Amino acid sequence: MQEHIRGAIEQSIRLHEGMYGITAQIEAAARMMTQCIAQGNKIMFAGNGGSAADAQHLAAELANRFLKDRRPLPGLALTTDTSVITAIGNDASFDEIFSKQIQALGRTGDVFFGISTSGNSQNIIRAFAAAHEQGILTIALTGDKGGAMHDMADCTIAVPSRFTPRVQEMHILVGHILCGLIEDACC
Repeated sequence: MQEHIRGAIEQSIRLHEGMYGITAQIEAAARMMTQCIAQGNKIMFAGNGGSAADAQHLAAELANRFLKDRRPLPGLALTTDTSVITAIGNDASFDEIFSKQIQALGRTGDVFFGISTSGNSQNIIRAFAAAHEQGILTIALTGDKGGAMHDMADCTIAVPSRFTPRVQEMHILVGHILCGLIEDACC
């Protein structure tokens, strides 16, 4: 057990060090998100499974607070309305659960922030397409080389790993960095 524990910690440490290579992408995403909020628009987050939990987590950090008591910022998770998600999944397709919400709720100037460790989640890919049709900027938070989402996003933050648990750990690190940067810039 100790070997497994130490191995996981060592993997995480090496990946943390590898994150220095994507600081420019994190900064670009922070600028997009900050500008979106400054212009009175919103940031919509989505993902599947653990990435859905991250989407909700980040939306909550904006809508409530991250480190400062301040005015609420417009963050919205598209993963939380079970009636909408199940209606779309049943009547259309699971692949459309986010794209239809973007069509209904999104406006030019908003940002759609899609989270997928593989970068190949079909419902996130379709959400990117819907976002672009409406003049909504897109940010992909992925792993490895970004999968299909890499070329679709206006900004891609690809954690340099293929190992899902470590990628997910870095996703919440990136999310917290972004929330801190946004909070400092907007409040």
